[in-house]
Amino acid sequence: MNAKGTVHKFGDNVDTDVIIPARYLNTASHKELAAHCMEDIDADFVNKVKDGDIMVAEKNFGCGSSREHAPIAIKTSGISCVIASTFARIFYRNAINIGLPILECDEAAKEINEGDTVSVDFNTGIITDETTGKTWQAEPFPEFIQNIIQKGGLIKSIM
Repeated sequence: MNAKGTVHKFGDNVDTDVIIPARYLNTASHKELAAHCMEDIDADFVNKVKDGDIMVAEKNFGCGSSREHAPIAIKTSGISCVIASTFARIFYRNAINIGLPILECDEAAKEINEGDTVSVDFNTGIITDETTGKTWQAEPFPEFIQNIIQKGGLIKSIM
């Protein structure tokens, strides 16, 4: 399982209200959520993001509420992977539950730049910045979590 795409970079403490503002939580449509993903921190994000792109952030990504809407909005927007220095624990589990691959790697999160092309090998945890040639080692997911992500989320993995 691999990902490769252009990086959209964010800083520390990106909370779930920034990922998907609460004013849009009255919809069950994943596409509608994705249409407003990150708009309060980058109004043009939804126009720039392409399928397969990668989101990179620093400390405490996904802090705030426990809503699953945040990883759903990110995944549906086209992001194939989120790399961060650290994740809020509830966001981390919600991302896995909906099948959004996420990796913690402080060095990569700090050194990767907006617009770089990055590839990720989820089996090994190797993150490669193809723009600079640098590589980093993240902790790969155990096989059971890889299975959840490959099947598209927890519910789909048990059906």
